[in-house]
Amino acid sequence: MNYGFIIDNRKCIGCHACSTACKSENEVPLGVYRTWVKTVETGRYPDTRRHFQVTRCNHCANPPCVRICPVTAMYQRADGIVEFDASVCIGCKACMQACPYDAIYIDPETHTAAKCHFCAHRVEVGLEPACVVVCPEHAIIAGDMDNPNTEISRMLGVHDVTVRKPEQGTAPKLFYIDGNDFVLHPTATERAPETFLWADVIPLHAAPPKPGSVAAPPPSTQKAKSGVAIRPPQRQGDPWRGPIQIGGGRMAEQMVQVSYNAQHKAPWHWPVPAYLVTKGIGTGLFMVLALAFGLAVAAFDSLTALAAGFAALLFTGATTALLVYDLDRPERFLSILYRPQWRSWLTRGAFLLIGFSAVAGLWWLLEAAAHFGFVDTALAASWRPLLLWGGLALAVGVATYTAFLFGQAEGRDLWQSPLLPFHLVVQALAAGSGVLLVLDLLLPMPAALTSFTLLLFVGALLVDLFVTPAGEFSMPHASELAAAAAHDISHGRYRRHFWQGSILLGHIAPLAFVAIGFFVPVLLPLAGAVAGLCAVAGLYFYEYAFVMAPQDLPNS
Repeated sequence: MNYGFIIDNRKCIGCHACSTACKSENEVPLGVYRTWVKTVETGRYPDTRRHFQVTRCNHCANPPCVRICPVTAMYQRADGIVEFDASVCIGCKACMQACPYDAIYIDPETHTAAKCHFCAHRVEVGLEPACVVVCPEHAIIAGDMDNPNTEISRMLGVHDVTVRKPEQGTAPKLFYIDGNDFVLHPTATERAPETFLWADVIPLHAAPPKPGSVAAPPPSTQKAKSGVAIRPPQRQGDPWRGPIQIGGGRMAEQMVQVSYNAQHKAPWHWPVPAYLVTKGIGTGLFMVLALAFGLAVAAFDSLTALAAGFAALLFTGATTALLVYDLDRPERFLSILYRPQWRSWLTRGAFLLIGFSAVAGLWWLLEAAAHFGFVDTALAASWRPLLLWGGLALAVGVATYTAFLFGQAEGRDLWQSPLLPFHLVVQALAAGSGVLLVLDLLLPMPAALTSFTLLLFVGALLVDLFVTPAGEFSMPHASELAAAAAHDISHGRYRRHFWQGSILLGHIAPLAFVAIGFFVPVLLPLAGAVAGLCAVAGLYFYEYAFVMAPQDLPNS
């Protein structure tokens, strides 16, 4: 069996009966949707046409949401239905990033992922999904596509059908007859200013406008919990805005206008860029120490090893804390360990974090015991190379696994960068050596180790300064969404995070401080520490823009 849907847009009248039936049948809370009807108007008055699109989970034959789920909460049944198990979901929201169709949401009551599940409880007893039964025009057809006797199988054989985003390779099983490109492709319509037929949309992740500002709605405006601001009727004395109002007072004269759609919140916010920074610091510190001591670039210094090793463990612990904090069901975090889904890089990353913490922690404990005379220093020296090189390999794995996790987030094209693993290692070396320079101000290191750290710090910054603007943003991008997100970072909404935060504060300023310290050696410890702090701050600005910009682009 292989279940799928057909939406016959020749018949759909946009009545929203399917959305209502879905909410009623599955007890979907207000503010979230398993099925919704997107409406787009094309043409110029009076020659206009309204297009409807029933939107929901595509029950892909190659579902990226299943691969990325760390605990098998999202899974594919033998009959092709992509189902979810709310009882084990940890609320990591990775499946929402993996879905190219905005079909998954976090249930505000259970705090777990949810979506259309083909009304599997009805299908199992021989009934059709609720949306199929309630549609007054028989515009929704569902059934077994492998059975030649079913209506959906016959219709697929005689009608030309389209799917959303076939280039993603997900093999969606939600087919549209007479699908309109302006409705199927979310970037085919102008999204700014964000207006609908009856409302202006306030971005849900943005701060509310100040009263009296141009962007602020008038005092009598009603604001719904969904973030939609409803304009009041035109009052006497107001400027004339035409007989037909579109959103912010524009007349219905544009060629394409999204009249109705469901809003989707950005799943990941500040904890994710913060975790990228703390992870870079923790792994970077250990990598610098392992390279310096392992390659005998600098003589082993017990006090430096203890201070920097403790800082590496502290920031690695902060990384884990941020990951758990960002979960909507943090009490279920340990289920990654006892019911792991090994295709997910979230699962692999969790085990890499545990392995790195164990090896780095064992090394630190052994060095601390030797330093305070609890074990023989020769014993610590004999184990040191093995633990340092083994920890280095794990540190590189921890630094880079996020690149592969972002690669599984197929709904965000900018994150599908082949440069990302290398970029994350360079960022970790810059952050780790930068924090080590801060420690050098508080607890002076041996001169050879300071020189090596400075050299590594400057080299990582220079490489990153080339990779970031030239490699990540100047090269042509593989898709329209990736190019749009990159433009938003370099020239759009996040340009200040990028140019002033990342480039100026995070790269130019640190290099300038190091140069000052080079020409005025007495200022070198202070200049190096300030440079390290600037680099870490700049890294957060970059990661914030990199994480948020792709989420601002619509997938539906």
